[in-house]
Amino acid sequence: MSDTTTRQASSPYGEAARQALWAALLSFGLFFFFIGLESTQDISNRLILQSHWVTLAIVVALVALGRFLFIAFVIPAVDRRRANRAPIAVVDEKDQSFIRRHRFKIMIALLVLYPIFILSTAGLQGSLKWVNNFGVQVLIYVMLAWGLNIVVGLAGLLDLGYVAFYAVGAYAYALLGTEFGLSFWILLPAAGIMAAFWGIILGFPVLRLRGDYLAIVTLAFGEIIRLVLINWREVTNGSAGISGIPKITFFGLFDFNISSPDYILKVLPESIVTLFALRPSGAYYTIFLYYLILALAMLTAFVTIRLRRLPVGRAWEALREDEIACRSLGINTTNTKLTAFAIGAMFGGFAGAFFAARQGFINPESFVFLQSAIILAIVVLGGMGSLSGIAIAALVMIGGMEILREMQFLKIVFGQSFTPELYRMLLFGIAMVVVMVWKPRGFVGSREPTAYLKEARAVSSTFTKEGHG
Repeated sequence: MSDTTTRQASSPYGEAARQALWAALLSFGLFFFFIGLESTQDISNRLILQSHWVTLAIVVALVALGRFLFIAFVIPAVDRRRANRAPIAVVDEKDQSFIRRHRFKIMIALLVLYPIFILSTAGLQGSLKWVNNFGVQVLIYVMLAWGLNIVVGLAGLLDLGYVAFYAVGAYAYALLGTEFGLSFWILLPAAGIMAAFWGIILGFPVLRLRGDYLAIVTLAFGEIIRLVLINWREVTNGSAGISGIPKITFFGLFDFNISSPDYILKVLPESIVTLFALRPSGAYYTIFLYYLILALAMLTAFVTIRLRRLPVGRAWEALREDEIACRSLGINTTNTKLTAFAIGAMFGGFAGAFFAARQGFINPESFVFLQSAIILAIVVLGGMGSLSGIAIAALVMIGGMEILREMQFLKIVFGQSFTPELYRMLLFGIAMVVVMVWKPRGFVGSREPTAYLKEARAVSSTFTKEGHG
């Protein structure tokens, strides 16, 4: 055994070549029927097999090359880095650099300036795609993940049905807005209250459940809500969904409908319109939605940070670490669980109301289990309990999937029939595997406790139990 280890250590290229060969054979067997052969129908409804051997060869070669580089260069570099790693020193905040001390303020400033930068580079109409897909879409998932983080990251309750609260908020706004014509600013808190109510309803049956059983019940709750939305046609219009959902106005002072007498360019003073050379466009509404969802996400982060420092937040963390010890300390675990479910669901309802107003149309297919899985994956990959890590994970995962739509140059390599966005979930899964192998506690694997003695120190992921943050 020692001779084999010594030989592999002295000659990593041979081992890398061997594993690259096995990876090529395995990928060839896996992708032969998925990439190499494509079944289509001709005009006579006959089944025809089309071969894509070049594409299959490229994929197999990429897998083999990646495995060779990983074994030959990446693993030795990581081992050398671990061997030369110095003990982690606690750096006082006043000794940190300016960027590190003010990193959160800098990030918020960059988020505020993002639409302005896009407008200056892509123009008014060209900014629609970048602000909407890479701004609004990512921030919706950031808000949802931060809401789920209260339940999963802080309280340690595995929730696989979080999309149900997202759906409740969306349908609450859609139904009340279309039937009674109420304003978004009135229905936003109503949607949050409705979602929080259903969070409490979910919390009562699962008070004695933990782990896998809790996950199964919350998964069933999410599916029950979706099936109710499909089958209660008299109220939800079933699978056809609800259309004509009213858009958001700026507190009733002006709106963004060009044909409306209260359109923003008609309300603003003529001098301002002339000074900035403003012209009618739908981009103003998209930019308005960006800043609105940014404000809602910042509200979610602010409330989460404040609650962590309150007794209820410390009770959540105690429940996450050890429920039995939590009970022995006299903490009411019933109220602790219910508050976690209710507050987390409330932010999901806020995001749902915004989603319905942004889309103008919703149906049950927007709230399938896959959405819950994506939100939970963002929380886990970012680091449970870490707001900044979750935001980074949402940017990488959701923004990365949107970037695939822009990679049309891949058609030059894989052919004109290749559609990059169809492979977004495959890359999403690969990214999850890679992150879990390299960073099993998420992007941010350490956390700073809310209660500390004399000075606060981040708890390294090395000292946290598997599955407990």
